[in-house]
Order: sequence, then structure tokens, then C-alpha cells
Amino acid sequence: MDALRLYDDVASDCAKRTTKAYSTSFSLGIRFLGPSLREAIYNIYGFVRYADEIVDTLHGPQQAAMFERFKDDTDWALRHGMSSNPILHAFAKTFKAFDIDREHVDLFLRSMEWDLDKTTYDRESYDDYIVGSAEVVGLMCLHVFVFGDKEAYRALLPHARSLGAAFQKVNFLRDLKDDFEGKGRVYFPGVDMGAFNAQTKAQIEIEIDADFRHAYAGIVRLPKESRLGVYVAYVYYQRLFQKIASLPSTKLMRERVRIPNRRKATLFVGSYLRHSFNLL
Repeated sequence: MDALRLYDDVASDCAKRTTKAYSTSFSLGIRFLGPSLREAIYNIYGFVRYADEIVDTLHGPQQAAMFERFKDDTDWALRHGMSSNPILHAFAKTFKAFDIDREHVDLFLRSMEWDLDKTTYDRESYDDYIVGSAEVVGLMCLHVFVFGDKEAYRALLPHARSLGAAFQKVNFLRDLKDDFEGKGRVYFPGVDMGAFNAQTKAQIEIEIDADFRHAYAGIVRLPKESRLGVYVAYVYYQRLFQKIASLPSTKLMRERVRIPNRRKATLFVGSYLRHSFNLL
């Protein structure tokens, strides 16, 4: 094995280890993708995870400067196709291989940067944040899921955006307590957390349900190599959403909703069987 190939492999292994460390559910979903797609999705997840950790975890007076440097390093990596940062090197490799749109990366970094100091959103800025933090991540992955086929990408683009939006909004509901009490953030537009009630929660859930239904129409049209992995993630988030929807609004402000590992395994097996018997 030549030296560059070894470095490529080590960089991708860092992205894979990052994915497994931070998201057992997402990493399990990747295992249901075709083998030729897994490395690229690990590389994308590793990139977005590191950016998110800078704005959510690495607090201190150097945080903004650290993020600015991350942006500069990302730009350099994407222009040159390599980086001394293994996570950025792995992402740059996938970015080039699947001809990912640079605007997606820029919009994602913009939304992450807002998390440094922005704590409330109106409808317009909320929609913009969702585009950058979730929808464009789904579009990066879609480039991989359709093997770089531009026509298929354009056809499925609206559905991928809806899936990313649904996942992010479910995350917002799940993390309501931590975002508000731990970080001082309120993502949902016009929501007074002191008066968060069943009616407000129901209005948010109607929007999420519409996103899920639109996303599903695209999932069933994905190539077989990517369809099952995306469907597994869809089923997991659907179940998480259903559990959140069944709870009173007051409970969301007291605890973070989770799916037990045993239940996750059942969901994954059921998804595999429905896919195998063409029941999607």
C-alpha cells in the first residue's frame, strides 16, 4: 500500500470512529447501506460532527476563533483535496469524488456559526437554520446515495431536504430541555419556553409529520444500495417522533426522550424484513 492510500484510509477510519462514538443509531443505519457507500457517509458525518462539537461543546473565549480556523481549514481542504486534519481530509476526498455542491458546505457552516451566539429565531431565520444545519447535510448524502447521478439527484432533492428537516426538528423536540436550560437556545420560532404547552407542541408536530410523509415518497425511489440504510434511519426517527408525540409537553421539559437499545434492534430488523419483501 502506498503512503497516500494509507493516509486516506487512516483519515476515513477517524471519521468512522467518530460516527460510532457519537451516534450508535446513525452508525447502525450506515451498516445497512451498500458497502461501496459506507465510507463516504462516515466521512460526511465525521465532518458535520466535528463542526457541531466546536459550537456545542468546546466553550471558552477561544471558541469563535477555533470555529473560524475550522472554516478556513475546511476551505483549504476542499480547494486542495487534502488536509493535515484527518477528518477534513476524509471529507475533502468524498466532496471531490461525488462532486458535492460547495454551497451546501457553506450553508452548513453558516448555521453552525449561528450557534455560537444566536439563541432565538423568527420564522425566516429558523427556516434558514434548518436548511443549513440539516437539509444540505441530507443533500450531501444524496450525492452519495445516487452515486453522483445528477438527474436522480435533482429528482430526489426535495425529498432529501424534507428528510433532513424532519430529523432536525425531531432533534429539537428531543433536546428541548438541554437546548433551553443548558445553552439558552430556542430554535422554534415565536415559542415562549415559559409557556410551552400542548397546543404549541401539536403545531410543531403537524409540520414534522408533513416533512416525514414527503420524505418517504423519495426514500422508496432511492437505488437499492442506499434505500435500506436511509429507510432504517427514517424508521428510527419516526419511532422517536411518535414517542415524543405521545408525551405531554411538560415531560419534554423534564427529560430527554430515548429509544431503548432493544427497541432499536427490533426496529432495524423490521425495516430489513419490509425492505427484503418489497413492502416499503
